Amino acid sequence: MSASSPARISAPAAWLSGRDCDLDAFRALVEQQTEAAAYPHASAVERNVLLYDADRLALADRREVQAELVRAFADGPGIAVIRGAFAEPAVVDRMTAVFDALIAGQRASGAVAGDHFARPGANDRVWNALEKAALHDPEAFAEYYANETLALVSSAWLGPGYQVTSQVNVVNPGGAAQTVHRDYHLGFLSDEAAAGYPAHVHRLSPVLTLQGAVAHCDMPAESGPTLYLPHSQKYEPGYLAWRRPEFRAYFEEHHVQLPLAKGDAVFFNPALFHAAGANHSADIRRMANLLQVSSAFGRAMETVDREAVAGAVYPVLLRRRGEGAGEQWLENVIAASAEGYPFPTNLDSDPPVDGLAPPSQADVVRRALREGWTARTLRGELRAGAKRRES
Repeated sequence: MSASSPARISAPAAWLSGRDCDLDAFRALVEQQTEAAAYPHASAVERNVLLYDADRLALADRREVQAELVRAFADGPGIAVIRGAFAEPAVVDRMTAVFDALIAGQRASGAVAGDHFARPGANDRVWNALEKAALHDPEAFAEYYANETLALVSSAWLGPGYQVTSQVNVVNPGGAAQTVHRDYHLGFLSDEAAAGYPAHVHRLSPVLTLQGAVAHCDMPAESGPTLYLPHSQKYEPGYLAWRRPEFRAYFEEHHVQLPLAKGDAVFFNPALFHAAGANHSADIRRMANLLQVSSAFGRAMETVDREAVAGAVYPVLLRRRGEGAGEQWLENVIAASAEGYPFPTNLDSDPPVDGLAPPSQADVVRRALREGWTARTLRGELRAGAKRRES
C-alpha cells in the first residue's frame, strides 16, 4: 500500500441472505455463559437466564436497574424473568376473570380466534385483549396496568411514549408446542421478504418492540412454559435462520425452560429464539397475558389516507401496465401510494393468511393488477380491508 493510499476498513455487509446463516457461528454465540457478576441486581442466573425479584428492584436506583436490563436484553442473554412482578394475587385473579369472560363471550358467539401457530380452536386466544379488557372492566384494567415492573422494563428498553398491546393465550391440556421463531417485526415476514430489508434494519427491528408475558397461573414445566435459547438474539442473520432445519434442530436440543409462578413476568428481546412449550399436564389451562410493547417511533410523521391515494392512482397503474410499463415502475408507484405493511390490524377479523401476516394494501393492489380488477372492485376491497382492521 502506498503512503497516499487510504486504509481499507472492513464494513459490515449491507445485505443478508441465507448464505450468511452459519450454525457454527450461531453456536459460538449461544453457548457462552451469562456471568452473574455483570448483573448485580439479579438474584440468580438459572440455565443462562437472569432471575430478578421485583421487590428487590423496587428498592434499587431506577436508572441503574434500567441500564442493567438494557445490557441484558441487548448484549446479555436477551431474557429476564422477574419473580413477583405482580405481587398482589387479587389483581391478577381479577384480570384472569376478565379474560375468562372474554373467552366465554367468544365461544358463545361462535367466534374461533385464529392463531399464528396452533390450529384455530385448539387453544383459547384473545386478540387485542388490552382494549377488550379496558372496555369490559376499566377498574380491573387500571389496577393491572398500573404495574410498576411493566413500566420499569418497558421504559428501559423503549423509552417514554411506548405503546402496550396484549394478547391472551390459554394453552389447554394436550396443547402442542410452537416451532421456534423470532417475533415482530421481521420475525413475522417470510425469509424472502425479510431478506429484502438491509442488514441495518435487521439490527434495528429488535429495538422497536419488547416481548413480555405475565403468568396468570402457576406454570410448572409439564404445562409447557415458553422455551428459550439465551443469547440467540445477538445472531445478526437470525431472521433468515430460524426456519432452517439445522437451526430448528439445534433449538430443540439446547433450549431452556423455566417454570413460572402466578404473577411472575418474563421479558425478552423479540429477536430471541423461542417457542411456547407443549402442555403435557392433565388439568392445567396455561394462561399467559402476552405483552408486546412498541416504540413510540414506529409511526410516520403525517396522517395519509392511503386507501384514497391507492384508489385514485390505480386507474393510472392499470393503464400504464397495459401500455407496457415495467414491473419496477409499477412497484415504485405502489410503494409510494399504498400501505406496504399489514400491521397494526384487528387479528380477529383480519387473520394471517398463508403465513404470519394478513395481506397489506400494497398486496391487494398488486393482486388487482395481476387479475385486472376494475377500479371499483379495488376500492371495494380496500374499503373491506380497512373495516377488517378496525377494532
